[in-house]
Amino acid sequence: MPLDSTDFEFVSSLVLKRSAIVLEPEKKYLVESRLLPLAQREGLSSIAELVAQMRANSLNGLHQKVVEAMTTNETSFFRDLNPFEALRKVVLPDMFQRRAAERRLHIWCGASSTGQEPYSIALLLREHFARFADWKIGIVATDLSTDVLARARLGCYSQLEVNRGLPAPLLVKYFQRQGTEWRLKEEVRRQVEFRQLNLIDGAWGISAADIVFIRNVLIYFDVSTKKAILQRIRQVMRPDGYLFLGGAETTLNLDDSFERNCFERCTCYRLRKS
Repeated sequence: MPLDSTDFEFVSSLVLKRSAIVLEPEKKYLVESRLLPLAQREGLSSIAELVAQMRANSLNGLHQKVVEAMTTNETSFFRDLNPFEALRKVVLPDMFQRRAAERRLHIWCGASSTGQEPYSIALLLREHFARFADWKIGIVATDLSTDVLARARLGCYSQLEVNRGLPAPLLVKYFQRQGTEWRLKEEVRRQVEFRQLNLIDGAWGISAADIVFIRNVLIYFDVSTKKAILQRIRQVMRPDGYLFLGGAETTLNLDDSFERNCFERCTCYRLRKS
């Protein structure tokens, strides 16, 4: 049965409160397509029964599963490529020079989904900056969904997933075949620490980030939430750090503390000097 308007309003209100994701009425089809499989996994006969279960109980694991089901987990290795080229050619060389005395670097990937983005950064570091292997380089990757984080930690990807953006030489060098999937070698998986983090929660547990990748997530929020998240990013970034957003995202008219930096076909953001 289709989702009725009352149940849709209940779900969209829950998702907005728990994740700040805005579900417009025209997204009703998306809610149905994502919640029906969840209802079936929970042993329920319909989405209506799933919503009835949530209405009958206070916030619990089922509510969280519904919120996580409504997050978009689209990602791929070296997605959109240009940011990774800017990272290789400009940003990382600059950061290694700036942090020469400290010999440490902190990179945060927000909304990291199943891990292809932070693992792409780890592979880039191995391939092009091996001379800095004795530095303390931390890559922290966060996401709202516990399910996708579990997949990311495992580091296993289907043939289709490794075919999306991953150069064949890197597949051969850093992955091992496991049945029908490819698994990243342990030494690469160890480079990335995965944590659960809700961007609208009060405590992020992130600090002194030199490079922030938080791409293709702001587009799902309303203006006030975008502003609040950018303000929080300012607080966790070091003053000379770099921020990468998605191609359709910007700080323009949201936070004047950032200024654009263009490197060939890539735009990133830095804090304005006071």
